[in-house]
Amino acid sequence: MKRTIMEVFTENADKYGDRVALKFKTDGQWKETTWKDYHNQVRVTARAFMALGLEKGKAVSILGNNCPQWFVSDLAGVFAGAVPGGIYTTNSPDQCQYIASHSEANIAVVENAEQLAKFKKIKNQLPDLKAIVLMNGSDPDDMVYAWNELPKLAEKVSEKELEDRIKAQKPDDCCTLIYTSGTTGNPKGVMITHDNITWTCQQVVNLLKGNHEDQVISYLPLSHIAEQVVSLHCPYLMGCTTWFVESLDKLGENLAEVRPTLFLGVPRVWEKIQAKMMAAGAKNPPLKKKIAAWARKQGLAGGYAEQEGKPKPIFYGLASKLVFSKVREKLGFDRCRLFVSSTAPIAMDTLEFFLSLGIPITEVYGMSECTGPATISIPEPFKYRTGWAGPEVPGTTNKIAEDGEVLIKGRHVFKGYFKNDAATAETIDKDGWLHSGDIGKIDDKGFLKITDRKKELIITSGGENIPPQVLEAKLRSIPVVAIAIVIGDRRKFMTALFTLDPEKLDQELINAGSPAKNMAEAANCPTFRAYIQQKLDEVNATFARVQTIKKFTILPNEFSVEGGELTPTMKLKRRIINTKYSKEIEEMYK
Repeated sequence: MKRTIMEVFTENADKYGDRVALKFKTDGQWKETTWKDYHNQVRVTARAFMALGLEKGKAVSILGNNCPQWFVSDLAGVFAGAVPGGIYTTNSPDQCQYIASHSEANIAVVENAEQLAKFKKIKNQLPDLKAIVLMNGSDPDDMVYAWNELPKLAEKVSEKELEDRIKAQKPDDCCTLIYTSGTTGNPKGVMITHDNITWTCQQVVNLLKGNHEDQVISYLPLSHIAEQVVSLHCPYLMGCTTWFVESLDKLGENLAEVRPTLFLGVPRVWEKIQAKMMAAGAKNPPLKKKIAAWARKQGLAGGYAEQEGKPKPIFYGLASKLVFSKVREKLGFDRCRLFVSSTAPIAMDTLEFFLSLGIPITEVYGMSECTGPATISIPEPFKYRTGWAGPEVPGTTNKIAEDGEVLIKGRHVFKGYFKNDAATAETIDKDGWLHSGDIGKIDDKGFLKITDRKKELIITSGGENIPPQVLEAKLRSIPVVAIAIVIGDRRKFMTALFTLDPEKLDQELINAGSPAKNMAEAANCPTFRAYIQQKLDEVNATFARVQTIKKFTILPNEFSVEGGELTPTMKLKRRIINTKYSKEIEEMYK
């Protein structure tokens, strides 16, 4: 039976009542909110939003880092019959204006003065906007309301008026807009329905055997569907506790305090943890290094054996006791039963690094247009394979089209793009298949592997089709390379742009015997370039002749969201990179 978010949230808030729903830090101390109080806050805030003029079907724009107010604002918007739409905190005022205007936002909820300034700059360009709610602090502007003013405003709207809004909604109504981060052009508003969310999250909870004892941590952008599924929506089905990190800089510290039972990381998070662990390991005395190397050998063999349902090496238990258990405890993963990577491809080197330490990272493949997951792996025999994205979500179907594109069908497939019927028709065909835009393959056990983006295939001047992501993943195995961008579309040969990993740079400069002291010097140091060339030759040896990288450029800077090279979810903006670094690219073809 199809159900709305309000039905499921209310039922479980009543069921779990005095259990802890949310935990957050105030003045250095962890504070908590029960399910009963959380539910009450949502209803009060929904009535306050209605008092401020929130109309049915209009939007609530939310701009801020992860916090209880973000959750409450989102659900309050849904309860009031509106459509919440998250905005990335890194977005410029113009980008905020596009999303708030396109979604027809009546209300904007912003975290602080910095984010408020963006909306003050654009409010006159937003004819639908009636109020701005400030999560923290206050402001003299007549249009701005402090968070603590909401309970008083709520008194102007009765519970019956709210209940009428709730009852008027149907499971197939759009209840949230997820704006794609847009590697090209303006973002599209993905319309997600109540049924999309309640059904998909129930499948996830069933698979993960989630329950009220689970502890999850909220730190990835809530504008992204993955974080909403993991830390906002699944928890009210489970009755578990969501903890909010203080900041990304404090993720490591907060992980050790929270000790989550489920953890979702994007590839860059896993890579940063790996780099820190490798840097720490490099400082160990010889005996410790020897023990760690022995343990990791047992761990890797044991990890792969488990995937096939085979016995682990005889000394795996000893390695776990001596090394793995201590590593997990130090990271805050001692009670974590599921480690997930999602939103972008993750390097095999990183997957095997953690597998060798008894931390099996499972990959989830999906997209906003299918409410997050299209595949889910769990760390049990025959249910995950390192380097593969896993089997389809139960009750859904994945298949490969004749041209290699991954097609998806099920109750998790979105309603369409808001105000964009043409794009919807291009994405969902007449038979209901969602065209992912990804190229992949499915093995005989139903496991999916993504090999590239359909639109990103490089076609050389010789007519060869080359998947850049496959090459880039291998190029990232060069120890100091953070990001590799392969160039070659309509060119005679392949080249690459490299950015360097600052956390690995010092050690690799020593390994190279380079006199360079920083990234900018390393980019132009002949000794360091020769060292990278040597590593590149090793990688090139694994490529087909037409795929080999003939020339490369080391950039003196990292890619960033602020620099325009990355989306807020850390995806590469290839078109912008090609334009921004066109001089460096053309130099390689002279």
